[in-house]
Amino acid sequence: MKILTTDQVRSTDAYTITNQSISSIDLMERASLAFVEDYVGLPLGQSHVTVVCGPGNNGGDGLAIARLLDQRKYLVEVWLIKGDSRASDDHTINLKRWKKIGTVIDIDEWTQLNELAPSGIIIDAIYGSGISREIQGLSAVVIEMINNCSCQVVSVDMPSGLYSEQLNPKGAIIEADYTLSFQVPKLAFFLPQNQLYVGDWHILDIGLDRNFIERMSVDYCSIDQTVIQEFDRAQHKYAHKGYFGHALLVVGAKGKIGAAVLAAKAAMRGGLGLLTVHIPTSGYQVLQSTVPEAMCQLDNHEDICTDVPVSEGITNIGVGPGLGRAKETVGALKKLLELTDTPMVVDADGLNIISQHSECLHLLPQHSILTPHPKEFQRLVGEVKDDYHRLKLQKEFAIRYQVIVVYKGAHTTIALPTGMLFFNTTGNSGMATAGSGDVLTGLITGLLTRTKDPVMAAILGVYIHGLAGDLAAAVISEPALTAGDIIEYIGPAIKNTNLPM
Repeated sequence: MKILTTDQVRSTDAYTITNQSISSIDLMERASLAFVEDYVGLPLGQSHVTVVCGPGNNGGDGLAIARLLDQRKYLVEVWLIKGDSRASDDHTINLKRWKKIGTVIDIDEWTQLNELAPSGIIIDAIYGSGISREIQGLSAVVIEMINNCSCQVVSVDMPSGLYSEQLNPKGAIIEADYTLSFQVPKLAFFLPQNQLYVGDWHILDIGLDRNFIERMSVDYCSIDQTVIQEFDRAQHKYAHKGYFGHALLVVGAKGKIGAAVLAAKAAMRGGLGLLTVHIPTSGYQVLQSTVPEAMCQLDNHEDICTDVPVSEGITNIGVGPGLGRAKETVGALKKLLELTDTPMVVDADGLNIISQHSECLHLLPQHSILTPHPKEFQRLVGEVKDDYHRLKLQKEFAIRYQVIVVYKGAHTTIALPTGMLFFNTTGNSGMATAGSGDVLTGLITGLLTRTKDPVMAAILGVYIHGLAGDLAAAVISEPALTAGDIIEYIGPAIKNTNLPM
């Protein structure tokens, strides 16, 4: 799903109004009805609602929502914050409609706030996604009052005061429990620093023109089933194991052979044809007994990887999990990079070695896939000031070195060599557990070996990895989730995506 800017959303609204022969007030009604239909399904448990409205179109949405909730027998109270801005035309129409069935508490003085006591559920319709200035004055005081009360808060389209696509200055911002947004997600929803404000967000289809959206050029997309289906590939009836490629995993050191096992198991689940795992001699029995489907290529050293011969027929290479950073291992990785011209998957200590030896960056084959967690990312690119700065650095790094950068975390972000960024929509906090990254490395390696397409492997790998975690957590629970559980649910996750692969 494309992530549009505020200006692009306005253009889409205008195009929809013109080409669907619908008035702006009717489009507002459509959006408000979608909000109410989703709102009634939320686990809020109270029928008393306070709708707090500003003077613009977001406030107009709020007034329409109040009327529609009243029709559903909710106890609705409307607050209207007076300001310097003139009310929009659609706001004025909905205010008249509301006044036929209910009353309005006008807030135009600070002293009135002492007389107000919000209760039940608060619907925040003060400012929408178009806000581009710090909230001050009376509106800021109201927002602080809402944040300090014990009520649950549901924001209309955007938490009031939060910028859609840039860093916020210090100022009042609604801290919503839920944000019900229209048609497309906002960039701000995907960034960890905004979680306090956005809460649990839902995207509501309000019938904006899809063809117009499809024709738009964007910098960001979210990964959903629509994106995944673009990668649909049919099975080959007469395929054999050689048809789906032969991967080499360079993984493990003494005390970290478990990382090698997890990566190898996940790689096999990714659908490759053959897998060879290069490990220290000490890991032989463990790997051979736990992943009998894989072939072992033993290093000359007992405890670390010191030399990695690449046999003929290897399709691609995954490197890093549990590898360690011994001097001999650094030398082995440099030699491997010099000999390899096909895209690699690099994680963990592979990334740490590259960040400590910058000459390795220039040896990376184009369209290699790097999968850093936040600390590893900072070692690669330097200090990160905030999430928006991180997106900029991630994009610049991917373009400069012509690699794919998978920044792991909630809404894992994938930066392509073109500068395009994708945000994942699967996964849960239970996946923040030891070995989860090793599983992702193995899975992407398996998918890359099978598909020969780095972009497809990265996007599918991240999505399926997160979905496997979601399916596992639904049975096991998030706190009890382990990396091994994620592997067990990779198959069901692939099946769930309806991908023949």
